[in-house]
Amino acid sequence: MKATKRYLALDVLRGITIAAMITVNNPGSWSNIYAPLRHAQWHGCTPTDLVFPFFLFVVGVSMFFSFSKYGNELNRDSFIRLTKRTFLIFAIGLFLNSFPQWKTDFSNLRIMGVLQRIAVVYGISSVIVLAVRKKWLPHISAVILLMYWVILYSFGGTDPFSLSNNVAVGFDTMILGENHLYSGFGIPFDPEGLLSTFPAIVTALIGYMVGALIKETEKEKIVVKLMLGGVAGIVAGFIWGQFFPINKALWTSSYVLYSAGWASVILSILIWVIDVKFYKKWTSFFVVFGMNPLFIFALSGLWTKTCIRLIRFDDGTREITNGYSWLYNYIFEPLAGPLNGSLLFALAHLCLFWFIALILYRKKIFIKV
Repeated sequence: MKATKRYLALDVLRGITIAAMITVNNPGSWSNIYAPLRHAQWHGCTPTDLVFPFFLFVVGVSMFFSFSKYGNELNRDSFIRLTKRTFLIFAIGLFLNSFPQWKTDFSNLRIMGVLQRIAVVYGISSVIVLAVRKKWLPHISAVILLMYWVILYSFGGTDPFSLSNNVAVGFDTMILGENHLYSGFGIPFDPEGLLSTFPAIVTALIGYMVGALIKETEKEKIVVKLMLGGVAGIVAGFIWGQFFPINKALWTSSYVLYSAGWASVILSILIWVIDVKFYKKWTSFFVVFGMNPLFIFALSGLWTKTCIRLIRFDDGTREITNGYSWLYNYIFEPLAGPLNGSLLFALAHLCLFWFIALILYRKKIFIKV
């Protein structure tokens, strides 16, 4: 197989992750969410906690095939190209964080976020894979994961993996300032912070190594190798998790292995179904998402913030409600009840952005972010 050839399964997995990200980020009510669609409160891992690492895993796989076109070399042109893309993705994330107050107030602007983490992971992992021989990537990954474990254990408080005592809080506060961190945990703590981005880089590096394995292996054999490697990752992550808990917010080393293991298992199944057995009719929904992933994700975030911050309604009781809450309270909840209405609301958002992605796909408009 040539390095430029695409596996449809990879596009489908990318589309599945974007569809899942839109769904879990847009419930009608955060108080009414089915358990699998919630993040773990702290330690542990739900299906929702696998979505983001799956995307970074796919980023890594895609990097291998993309960089193969340019000889897998770190030179002036490739460095400029990946640097521009890194800063563009980061800037879009900052814009979404600041919207719509960006004109007046930067004092409480959250610096990091999902797109910002994607940008940093892409930028650093790109330099690593282009500058280092492929045989050294497992060693670099192992060193990062082990060092992260040592740092969190050695420099945390009495409970070094807890919300309030982990060293990532102090590190991010020192570098960014607590006013620029996420506050959804009740204290200034950013689940996409700086320190926890280092193990996230390994998620992309594992994806890159999987991409290399896919290129070098026949389709039928790659299914078995990915399945066995994925199961090994899940087991290793689970065992390590007894000492270094599986935790998405900290992006612990055990979580890296566990989530990458699941990503490998799912990808192996998709390759077997789609690229080996050629059961492809069901894939078009996800392929549409997979062609403009970051643009559609960013657009969904912009739409949600517009509904919450800029669209206001008088609900007839002298209370002003935002467009987001109005849609849920007056349409989806009465139609299907609290839980199902909240899910239906999220699926409606999913369909809206699928339709937008479909228009772009049919017009062959692929926006490179």
